[in-house]
Amino acid sequence: MQKSVRYNEGHALYLAFLARKEGTKRGFLSKKAAEASRWHEKWFALYQNVLFYFEGEQSGRPAGMYLLEGCSCERTPAPPRTSAGPAGARDALDKQYYFTVLFGHEGQKPLELRCEEEQAGKEWMEAIHQASYADILIEREVLMQKYIHLVQIVETEKIAANQLRHQLEDQDTEIERLKSEIVALNKTKERMRPYHSHQEDEDPDIKKIKKVQSFMRGWLCRRKWKTIVQDYICSPHAESMRKRNQIVFTMVEAETEYVHQLYILVNGFLRPLRMAASSKKPPISHDDVSSIFLNSETIMFLHEIFHQGLKARLANWPTLVLADLFDILLPMLNIYQEFVRNHQYSLQVLANCKQNRDFDKLLKQYEANPACEGRMLETFLTYPMFQIPRYIITLHELLAHTPHEHVERKSLEFAKSKLEELSRVMHDEVSDTENIRKNLAIERMIVEGCDILLDTSQTFIRQGSLIQVPSVERGKLSKVRLGSLSLKKEGERQCFLFTKHFLICTRSSGGKLHLLKTGGVLSLIQCTLIEEPDASDDDPKGSGHMFGHLDFKIVVEPPDAAPFTVVLLAPSRQEKAAWMSDISQCVDNIRCNGLMTIVFEENSKVTVPHMIKSDARLHKDDTDICFSKTLNSCKVPQIRYASVERLLERLTDLRFLSIDFLNTFLHTYRIFTTATVVLAKLSDIYKRPFTSIPVRSLELFFATSPNNRGEHMVDGKSPRLCRKFSSPPPLAVSRTSSPVRARKLSLTSSLNARIGALDLTTSSCSSSPTTHSPTASPPPHTAVLESSPAHPAGDSTEPSPCRSPSTPRHRRYRQPGGQAADSSHCSVSPASAFAIATAAAGHGSPPGFNNTERTCDKEFIIRRTATNRVLNVLRHWVSKHAQDFELNNELKMNVLNLLEEVLRDPDLLPQEKKATANILRALSQDDQDDIHLKLEDIIQMTDCPKAECFETLSAMELAEQITLLDHVVFRSIPYEEFLGQGWMKLDKNERTPYIMKTSQHFNEMSNLVASQIMNYADISSRANAIEKWVAVADICRCLHNYNGVLEITAALNRSAIYRLKKTWAKVSKQTKALMDKLQKTVSSEGRFKNLRETLKNCNPPAVPYLGMYLTDLAFIEEGTPNFTEEGLVNFSKMRMISHIIREIRQFQQTAYRIDQQPKVIQYLLDKALIIDEDTLYELSLKIEPRLPA
Repeated sequence: MQKSVRYNEGHALYLAFLARKEGTKRGFLSKKAAEASRWHEKWFALYQNVLFYFEGEQSGRPAGMYLLEGCSCERTPAPPRTSAGPAGARDALDKQYYFTVLFGHEGQKPLELRCEEEQAGKEWMEAIHQASYADILIEREVLMQKYIHLVQIVETEKIAANQLRHQLEDQDTEIERLKSEIVALNKTKERMRPYHSHQEDEDPDIKKIKKVQSFMRGWLCRRKWKTIVQDYICSPHAESMRKRNQIVFTMVEAETEYVHQLYILVNGFLRPLRMAASSKKPPISHDDVSSIFLNSETIMFLHEIFHQGLKARLANWPTLVLADLFDILLPMLNIYQEFVRNHQYSLQVLANCKQNRDFDKLLKQYEANPACEGRMLETFLTYPMFQIPRYIITLHELLAHTPHEHVERKSLEFAKSKLEELSRVMHDEVSDTENIRKNLAIERMIVEGCDILLDTSQTFIRQGSLIQVPSVERGKLSKVRLGSLSLKKEGERQCFLFTKHFLICTRSSGGKLHLLKTGGVLSLIQCTLIEEPDASDDDPKGSGHMFGHLDFKIVVEPPDAAPFTVVLLAPSRQEKAAWMSDISQCVDNIRCNGLMTIVFEENSKVTVPHMIKSDARLHKDDTDICFSKTLNSCKVPQIRYASVERLLERLTDLRFLSIDFLNTFLHTYRIFTTATVVLAKLSDIYKRPFTSIPVRSLELFFATSPNNRGEHMVDGKSPRLCRKFSSPPPLAVSRTSSPVRARKLSLTSSLNARIGALDLTTSSCSSSPTTHSPTASPPPHTAVLESSPAHPAGDSTEPSPCRSPSTPRHRRYRQPGGQAADSSHCSVSPASAFAIATAAAGHGSPPGFNNTERTCDKEFIIRRTATNRVLNVLRHWVSKHAQDFELNNELKMNVLNLLEEVLRDPDLLPQEKKATANILRALSQDDQDDIHLKLEDIIQMTDCPKAECFETLSAMELAEQITLLDHVVFRSIPYEEFLGQGWMKLDKNERTPYIMKTSQHFNEMSNLVASQIMNYADISSRANAIEKWVAVADICRCLHNYNGVLEITAALNRSAIYRLKKTWAKVSKQTKALMDKLQKTVSSEGRFKNLRETLKNCNPPAVPYLGMYLTDLAFIEEGTPNFTEEGLVNFSKMRMISHIIREIRQFQQTAYRIDQQPKVIQYLLDKALIIDEDTLYELSLKIEPRLPA
């Protein structure tokens, strides 16, 4: 007989070791021994529900352990003490905290413990109580009681049902008895009828009259009711009810189809994959199954219940009351949030799992199920994404045909509002994660990884290929390796621009990206952008002539390393202008925000973030604006709806400027306003910059002291809002001072270390300076801006027409210690130092203003910020949206007048003057795209004397020239044509001529492919032509011309080609497999899911399929209105439209480096080779007649 319980001692020792290291509660306690009054001090450790005690804190082996599950812990009073012993010892024992652990079964003695402090005792009691799982046991007991109660209810209902069944049977018997009695009475009545005869018979004429009267009454009544029914049938109310009923019937049919789709998803994919994950060799893990099918089963159960409710309501037709069903459904629809949030991740997990051959084979077996009807798993996973919008559209249609006095109108309106709110939340979450997913996709492409892309504030701007020019020690370009082939091969870089960083990567032969070891990640706050590199003495012509003015410099000055320069070469002037505009915008945005931050920190003790948080107009909904929960790149809530005035106010708010807001506004402003209104706002903000800052913020800004408050608050009005001021320019700084370093000091240094510690060495225009020593040695953080003899002072007054406001000529910065130039020393605030440093010129101060007044003038700081903001917006507008000015000469002249007015400003800084000159030059250029091939030029190429034939052209030549043609046609589409669904209107040829040309070119190329195949009479020639065109399509895929791939695959899938079974039998298996691969890439399944994924992972240049984007734009236009019922602009819709247009323009801006071959182009554009559709099918029937039935 077994006398003791065996247990795993090794595992118990391991648990004791864990308790010592990671225990929930550990410490010394006194444990009462078996004897009555003896206490032993032990070291206790609690781990999960096991309490170990050790002889000492350093003991490795436990002296014992207690299982605490089901126990209880309570405090006990101190035990009575005998009078023996000193009084102090007795008092100390009485003050200790005693508690007892009671085990809920017999045979186990309670565990009596004590500790020195009451707080420690309470903590031990709480920890033991949690380890006992008492709450879980109580909850289990409550659930068991509920279960027993429910079982009793079920039994009671069963008894009641049996009783009702017996009662029904008794009533049926009674009814049969009564029926038999009625039959017997009727027989008796029939037998007695002959004995009852009428004593008097009515007159026959009276009977005829009564009969006629009865007929007339019936005829009049039927006619009246017929008229009433016809009037009701023709009434608007009946028509509305018929439409309402039809909407309900359609909704039930759609719900039936949706439940069937969910049933296939769960029973055809989810449950079989769960079983496969539990097999011995699982092709997929349970975690991956859960990630792919998150909430799918729950969604199916929910909609099955909703569908049953709908069918039950149809049984009571024509009385249709649906609002209470939506009341039941609404609280459950939050599960869609998790599904939508997880959708993109689920598709990524599925794509990764498909790399496993076993899983891919198993999935194809499931997809081959006849119930799937040829649809893929991705299609079924996409169906729930559109269910909430379907409900909103259905409720909108129902309300349109529901009278205002209808009993369920309010309930339907409430359901519609809740669904719209849920839809907005889901849209915000998807749009918030869209930028994160883009960053993560780029981060996964980089082998080494990139931690900065994990920052949610990093917003992707653009990417593309640039060539990095090698350099030597002295900063001069190396002329040894400037051959075009070696430079393109060794210097090609993949560049990614974000709001705060610039990444430069190399691409390996396997397609992976690698960050450069030096200069791979550039922080834009440390960068200076130089659009036109300077000419040196050794190279008087400069690098601009060497590279055709396609190069630009980025000067990087890291705080912990030596400065270095990155020289990049763009493929074209247009692409260089696009890169320059985006980089300058990012740099200016960072520094403008930093300038305003410093101004408010130093002068008003109110920081810009605090001012933004305190300004309710930036985050609180109002009658003319509504915000979403998503934050933009400036950490300010994005605008959902707003009036035109509030949008213009956000555009010109000097405290911040979000790049995504600027792009969205300039892409879509013509939908809700005009260019004249936008330009008038910019002109107003230049002339009156204080109107761009709210009154309350200005009061905080100028309220630096009681004296200042009294000085500026005159007549109770806001400070200086109404007076015309002419602020002096800042102190003159030597030409070689570094504005970048000055800005960087202002943005990154500690505020306390900067105050009074910045030495600015100023110089006048005189040629004989005198040396001046400062009165005190500067502190360690002192920065001295010194002049450099590299450039003569006489050149400082002439602005370079090729630099932006934030990119003055590169200057050198040195730490103090060398010989300083002549200067007059003064200590100024960092904000004023920033304004002084940004002067970046050797001009002297005009008479009438002293240096102190110039340095401390806050108005001057804000005026310079406003001027920079206006110039930045105009530069972005002119460089990226030149079509606005080409098509509107009046707008162009107004912009020129404004820029000329800016140039006449006597206080204009040199870099502002240079930026204005740049914009003026860009506006004055008649042809900005002179280096790009145009569609008209290609049409003229068809005048060549002789074209090549299909047999003499190689697949590479055809693919390259098709790609060149497709890209030229694609890039010729102005972005204005993507607004308003003009391609679907009756006057589409006038509204969107270039989109229609693109569609026509697609059809002509597809017709050419089909016609060329059908021109051959023998089977072998047709099969060879098919194989050659498939090879052309595959080369187009390698060239990222997916439009060309779709042109060729669409031609091969035409009925005239596809039905040629004998011809396809001659095509090789490799060609057929390649054809299937190409079709899968450009398939429209899942809203072009595979094509979107491919475009996301490829670098420009590329030619996407335009129809994919037109479908997205049509879906956005039809699903959401441009304006709300209150007349506010739906800016969320504008943001979605802008996102699509930006993606299109990204592929438009990067051109292919393919040489033109006129003879090949003439063959591709020869319309004489094209056969119409009917003739093609007739040829197909002639080549291979139909088989007899």
